[in-house]
Amino acid sequence: MCVCVCVCVLLLLCHMLGHFLHLPVLSCFLSLVSRGAGGWSPQVTDRQPWLQLDLRDRMEVTAVATQGRYGGSDWVSGYLLLFSDTGRAWKQYRQEDGVGRFAGNVNADGVVHHKLSHSIRSRFLRFVPLDWNPSGWVGLRVEVYGCAYKSYVADFDGRSSLLYRFNQKSMSTVKDVISLSFKSRQAEGVLLHGEGQRGDYITLELHRGKLALYLNLDDTRLRFSSGRVAVTLSSLLDDQHWHSVLIERFNKQVNLTVDTHTQHFRTKGEGDSLEVDYELSFGGIPLPGKPGTFLRKNFHGCIENLYYNGINIIDLAKRRKPQIYSVGNVTFSCSEPQLVSTTFLSSSSSFLSLPATLSASGGFAVRFQFRTWNPDGLLLSTRLALEPQRLELQISNSRLRLTHHMSAQQKEEVSTGHRVNDGLWHSASLSSRGLQVTMTLDNEPSSTMELGDHMEAGDSLYFGGCPSSSSSDSYCENPTLAFQGCMRLFSINSQPMDLNLVHQGRLGDYKELQFDTCGIHDRCLPNFCEHGGQCSQSWSHFYCDCSGTGYTGATCHNSIYEASCEAYRLTGSSSGLFSIDPDGSGPLGPTQVYCNMTENKVWTVVTHNSTDPVRVQGSTLQKPYMMKFNYSASPEQLMALVARSEQCQQEVVYSCRKSRLFNTWDGSPLSWWVDQGGERRTYWGGFLPGVQQCSCSLEENCMDMNYFCNCDADTDSWANDTGVLSYKEHLPVSEIVIGDTNRTGSEALYRIGPLRCYGDKSVWNAASFYQESSYLHFPTLQAELSADISFYFKTSAPSGVFLENVGLKDFIRVELSSPSVVTFSFDVGNRPVDLAVKSHVPLNDRQWHYVRAERSVKEASLQVDQLPLRFLEAPSEGLLRLRLNSQLFVGGTAARQRGFLGCIRTLTINGVTFNLEERAKMTPGVSAGCPGHCSGSSSLCHNSGRCIEKNSGYVCDCSQSAYGGPSCKEEVSVSFNRESSVTYTFQEPFSVMQNRSFQASSVYRGNSRARENMAFIFMTTQSPAMLLTVSTFSQQYIAVILARNGRDTSTTHLSIDQDIHRKYTLSSDAELILIRSLTLGIVVGENVDEEVMQAGSKGFIGCLSSVQFNHMAPLKAALLNRGSSLVSVRGHLVESNCGAPADSTTSHPLSDQAAKTNKDNISLHDSAVIGGVVSAVIFITLCVVVVMTRFLYQHRQARRDASIKEKEHQTNLEIACRREAAYQDAMDESKKEYFI
Repeated sequence: MCVCVCVCVLLLLCHMLGHFLHLPVLSCFLSLVSRGAGGWSPQVTDRQPWLQLDLRDRMEVTAVATQGRYGGSDWVSGYLLLFSDTGRAWKQYRQEDGVGRFAGNVNADGVVHHKLSHSIRSRFLRFVPLDWNPSGWVGLRVEVYGCAYKSYVADFDGRSSLLYRFNQKSMSTVKDVISLSFKSRQAEGVLLHGEGQRGDYITLELHRGKLALYLNLDDTRLRFSSGRVAVTLSSLLDDQHWHSVLIERFNKQVNLTVDTHTQHFRTKGEGDSLEVDYELSFGGIPLPGKPGTFLRKNFHGCIENLYYNGINIIDLAKRRKPQIYSVGNVTFSCSEPQLVSTTFLSSSSSFLSLPATLSASGGFAVRFQFRTWNPDGLLLSTRLALEPQRLELQISNSRLRLTHHMSAQQKEEVSTGHRVNDGLWHSASLSSRGLQVTMTLDNEPSSTMELGDHMEAGDSLYFGGCPSSSSSDSYCENPTLAFQGCMRLFSINSQPMDLNLVHQGRLGDYKELQFDTCGIHDRCLPNFCEHGGQCSQSWSHFYCDCSGTGYTGATCHNSIYEASCEAYRLTGSSSGLFSIDPDGSGPLGPTQVYCNMTENKVWTVVTHNSTDPVRVQGSTLQKPYMMKFNYSASPEQLMALVARSEQCQQEVVYSCRKSRLFNTWDGSPLSWWVDQGGERRTYWGGFLPGVQQCSCSLEENCMDMNYFCNCDADTDSWANDTGVLSYKEHLPVSEIVIGDTNRTGSEALYRIGPLRCYGDKSVWNAASFYQESSYLHFPTLQAELSADISFYFKTSAPSGVFLENVGLKDFIRVELSSPSVVTFSFDVGNRPVDLAVKSHVPLNDRQWHYVRAERSVKEASLQVDQLPLRFLEAPSEGLLRLRLNSQLFVGGTAARQRGFLGCIRTLTINGVTFNLEERAKMTPGVSAGCPGHCSGSSSLCHNSGRCIEKNSGYVCDCSQSAYGGPSCKEEVSVSFNRESSVTYTFQEPFSVMQNRSFQASSVYRGNSRARENMAFIFMTTQSPAMLLTVSTFSQQYIAVILARNGRDTSTTHLSIDQDIHRKYTLSSDAELILIRSLTLGIVVGENVDEEVMQAGSKGFIGCLSSVQFNHMAPLKAALLNRGSSLVSVRGHLVESNCGAPADSTTSHPLSDQAAKTNKDNISLHDSAVIGGVVSAVIFITLCVVVVMTRFLYQHRQARRDASIKEKEHQTNLEIACRREAAYQDAMDESKKEYFI
């Protein structure tokens, strides 16, 4: 146990040139407020002041404290803390969440303590002031707390290793604990290796700056294959600073910890023990029989406190114990290389200027190393002796590019490398000899550029960027961005450059640099991208690629699918296959179900792997027949679906002949089924669990009233015990066991139907608040890193708090702050943030309004109804975690002030729907449910129509629907001729808004979406025909074309067969940015591809009906607003019913893969033209629905590169759904649906 000591600092003046404080470690606690202490204050002329402490030896520092100068107005309000073993190479200390800034003082006398979340083991500390009293100057007194630190160190030179030899031939363990610390000079190298003849192995090595652990237990297949799978953790481990490693294994369960990050996993192999033969090697893998030869690249650096199952390996080696054999030169003190880095902080203004020294052989040669995350940035620029020529070496699109500018219009370029922005160190060199200039990257072949004349560099070389244009050397220009990253090992004409001289102002010049440290930081560690999103990063930000995850948003938090079939019905969808996400943004992924939307109920149908009848013979109770059912959803998804539903049921068709369900003598079961929790169930119908009986007993119509089941009569003729299981907590059936079919003539025939559920308990789960001091309380909100909150409300009150949860300092709140403003507020420790959305109409109009607030580590957003989304970007350097400790209050606050008066329903937070009704039943001032015609689950308004309360009833607002009429069920249709078109121009994009309460920018971005929903009905005999075109201000477009059959398939066309249902997925990486207009019919004057223009010039002859685009109904709006400036009508238009009643149409907005009802799934990549052919001479009514999630057509992309991939869908799923639909008699088999 270490004794805590306080490192007491004599407060002396120290400026940026580094007057170090050499202080003894004292066992004392001196007050920082002792009079006469004065304090440290740098000279006003110091460009980068800092205070450095020398602790005389490596210590374990656990806390720091600061105070301003005594008796003055000088203090530091914010600072960085750096540490180093040598006093040359420094590393910035980062607190939890990667925050590097420490909060300082607000006056000269107060003491601010910071307990370090993870201790520092170092000799030197450096305090770097960032901010100070604006009315004074930098003033600082410091105190450091910690303990003495002892270590056992071994130095490996890259050609050495230590072997720990066992006392017996092999060592077999079921539990291992291995711990060590290391600091490495390179990104590759083996730290630990052991293997056995049985196939076991363990290898711990550095690979590309990350730590990789290979571990296998008793699996010879993996030993001799090239497919070894590693568990990798952490990154940037080649920074020449100490990193701790802990491996804990018990049987197959393994915990790998690197610094503060831990990963849990199960190892491969058949056994539970690790069997290693002869020895463990550390620092390399020696080749047996060949001393000095190694199988892999050895570790080059230092290892300390290396323990293997409690054995101190380095201590044994140091004492030359016989168990340890040393290969090569292993020493027991850590040598410190002088590899000092410099950080270029700004992507716009950082630069380093160094003089170009003379070369004895003529020409010039420059070498340096760099590391960065940014894909673009200037590395080097120099003027040549032949003006105005200059050379530029830059990173461009993640490659290294050399450009020779011969004049303003003439240049020559060569490129090399790939992904040089991977965060690793790369070596770059540039040299000229004769009429050639050569560029070399790492160990790759050199790239050469021929010159027209001999070339020499100018007076100065600019690294990382250029000075401002006002300087005399205005020839240097940043091509795109300045370099943001780290550089080291500068050499000009074979002469190393001492950056200490630059720092002291004695050599060259610089701006926005941080010397003696590399400030690179891995923002993808930990990975804040959810649901399998891929993280990428730049120097100051990280980004999440959500492609293929089924989720969207800055951190892939939000599901692109609805939570239930009921939710799809409310959007106007009809029966079909849909993907649902029962827990929304929760950990469960989406699953595909069949939504059977009847007049009265919406059924969710989940199929399994055995829907056909199965005949069973020859089974006994000792050797029963067993069948496990694998559903199209996981057990967790099924549980969420069942819990969310109002009611579920599953039909069990069971026929028997001389096969009993229960023993006729003692009543013990001979057959049973297993529920979702794995429990055995012996009832075969109804909703009352635990009763050993069948449906005929419940209905009192068994063939023999002496028995509870027909099969128990044990007759030679066929009997039937079919029933419907409806106790939903037991559903679905996961297994069936049949045990009495082994007698002569004995057999059973069964079929387990799909799971069928209806209703969504969360959609209309509501509570009414009628006292301002009342509220509902729930457990503390678990939303440290992300939270999405959604609900509906209606009220007549001018203001009120919807919900609030607070911590010691942090809080989160959503409220109606005024009759037309909803405000989302929170604080994670940086400063309070307010997002407000103002409606142009009052929100306290007693009508339902939708609110969705989201906060993640990347941004926060607020949506109210269909108003434009309001969002704020989070600061790149700041606290991330929302720390709450009180209860969640809904409808009020803990202070019982500003309570909400009205109704709240469907409150969902992070995919969990809160049961407001249940809590309201036991809370005074709150009642379950909400009065009004529009507060029930019955659909009064169809096709996305909005129900509006009236004093004596209700009306349907069809303004957001493509349909009309009292209930939004009547089609709005128009007949077109060849010259006809309707263009609906969307309003100009909203301008950028600034939220003055926060430093990050805030904009309305409602016009840029990652998803576009389109639905329409058409009838025509013309092909090709232009159906619909959507264009944007950025020259993107989507074109939906009915193409001629039998076209050349070199472009992307597809024939639509009348007997096949197909869905098409358009793939691209872009979004529609700032949508300008939507055109139906003929297209002229648009900047589109030739093929699209040809189809557009021929227009459309036929009928278009019920056109929906996102939340707009452009065809309906055009008819109702012909005089509007937003509507442009060309040619002759005639309103028509298109010959089809509204209730026979199929308008089917699908979310991504939600409505696939066929065997084929086709993916069209990049640009695509969608084609279908109507081959009949009679009119055919088709429903065409296009739903894209980040899938769109972007102008000027290569059409010829498009590819079509066709996949077969599982036939049993389609057959089961069709059988179920026929069973319910809810689908007309004559209807056909075509999905594009």
